[in-house]
Amino acid sequence: MHHHRLCFTLLAVAILAGCQSSPSSEEAAASSAEYPQEVVATTAADQQAVLSEAQAVDTYLQREASNAQHRVLHAPPPPPAPAPAAMKAMISAQGYAGSPPMAPPAWVNPANTEKYAERDDNPVHRTSEQPVSTFSVDVDTGSYSNVRRMLRDGVRPPADAVRAEEFINYFSYQHPAPADRSRPFRVTTELAPAPWNSKRQLLMIGIKGYDVPKATLPPANLVFLLDTSGSMESPDKLPLLKHTLAQLVPQLREQDRVSIVVYAGSAGLVLPPTPGDRHQDILGALERLQAGGSTNGGDGIRLAYAMARQTFIKDGVNRVILATDGDFNVGTVSQDALETLVADQRQSGIALTTLGFGQGNYNDALAERLADVGDGNHAYIDTLQEGRKVLVEEMQATLMTIARDVKIQIEFNPAVVAEYRLIGYENRLLNREDFANDKVDAGDIGAGHEVTALYEITPAGTGADRLPPLRYAEGKPEVRTAGDELAHLRLRYKRPGQDKSELIETSVLRSSLTSSPSASFRFASAVAAYADLLRGGTHVESWTWNDVAAAARATSGEDRYGLRREFVELVEQGRRLVAGENNNPVIAGE
Repeated sequence: MHHHRLCFTLLAVAILAGCQSSPSSEEAAASSAEYPQEVVATTAADQQAVLSEAQAVDTYLQREASNAQHRVLHAPPPPPAPAPAAMKAMISAQGYAGSPPMAPPAWVNPANTEKYAERDDNPVHRTSEQPVSTFSVDVDTGSYSNVRRMLRDGVRPPADAVRAEEFINYFSYQHPAPADRSRPFRVTTELAPAPWNSKRQLLMIGIKGYDVPKATLPPANLVFLLDTSGSMESPDKLPLLKHTLAQLVPQLREQDRVSIVVYAGSAGLVLPPTPGDRHQDILGALERLQAGGSTNGGDGIRLAYAMARQTFIKDGVNRVILATDGDFNVGTVSQDALETLVADQRQSGIALTTLGFGQGNYNDALAERLADVGDGNHAYIDTLQEGRKVLVEEMQATLMTIARDVKIQIEFNPAVVAEYRLIGYENRLLNREDFANDKVDAGDIGAGHEVTALYEITPAGTGADRLPPLRYAEGKPEVRTAGDELAHLRLRYKRPGQDKSELIETSVLRSSLTSSPSASFRFASAVAAYADLLRGGTHVESWTWNDVAAAARATSGEDRYGLRREFVELVEQGRRLVAGENNNPVIAGE
């Protein structure tokens, strides 16, 4: 395959050379480079030549691997044309809906080295011993789309790949938005019986940020930091990355600035800071990218931040978007060193978003952690439609931060609540004293973002306690607050550019318990149960895969993009893989 590609590329270069009367040495170098380490096309003729060559190679590769490409891009390859036009054609041809299960791609790394951070589910807490729960918000969704990729490929996801909060927050629940911008978001709660045990209750906390029209977004300074190492060659990596970013390009405006930095064995500047409305230049730079070499991510991150600082926009959006399979194998490879580098840079007002791609060597642990410490968000792109969801449909939320270091602390009344358990957010837990400490980093919320969290509660006196009684426990705790308070919710956040946090408080009342919860509540409950079943099903008692599917099917509601219908299909695929119908399932990471 590589021999054929090389021959085809050389043939294309020869034809192009014959069409030019006296090519310069710079033009010859640009035509023969495996991938550009700087801007190689300095004139319109040079650029067209390079783009035509790249398109010819792309056409050959697409013909040789059309089945694999179809799985990833969900559309036939674009017809031969200059690269920017082909990109536009690809964008306009794409819809946005769920896709049926498909066969694994042709490029599969037989040695699976995917990395997931180990973690255990949150334990059940006795309220009399530990009445306060504190955690940082999380708007990441990468776990859900990554697990979706595995299920479509007939692979059982490892338990550590399943993060319940990212499953829950993948979907919109139409939480009420704030009436105005005096506060960046609105906090609401809903309390109802737990579907898997009516003696227990679920408390849903919803946060909705104010939205802004795309046209009114502040100027954006975006640096695309793209992994072009050899591990990115398969169709679900660099080709999908290029088409994904191409969908964002038509949204960019004259006041925006875009730079492209690539890294493999060394880092290089492919596109210097360019006005966002120069769509052809940006698309052309994307189309020229080719994969090759090892992965020096540390040098690439340093160069990307340097470019972001050079074109920093005061009161604008300043963000590095890192797209990679996470396989850092040369240069700065220590995760601690990379985290320190990124954490230092966030102090300058430049956020980091990470986009994960591919399979076989995907480093989920690193991609998620870098986004966390970089005041950004992490998404996994398994299809072109998912790329459109993240970068186009949710563009404001992905790019524009409206609240920083958002922390939630809830204090349960021990006279009313015997036990509680936070569903998910295991790697977002904070110490009690961290809540009021403005030096402690926490999650950020983007424009229009929703954040949803669920607590499972055991009311006092129901006999549904899961913890055994203590031999030397004291008597029934005193009620310190009058009325029917079940819990008191506090939330802290910082406005962009501010160092001092603001506080929001609200009480959760026993009288708010409803026997007819909203469709959003019931769907979120189904998603939480689904995540638990994928991890082993230790918390949903007698609830089965069929119960989850039935609950989700009954609450699909208005489903503009088909994501809830797709979820029901994924429940069935999960049941087949996890519940034993497939006697020898492949497990990712083995």
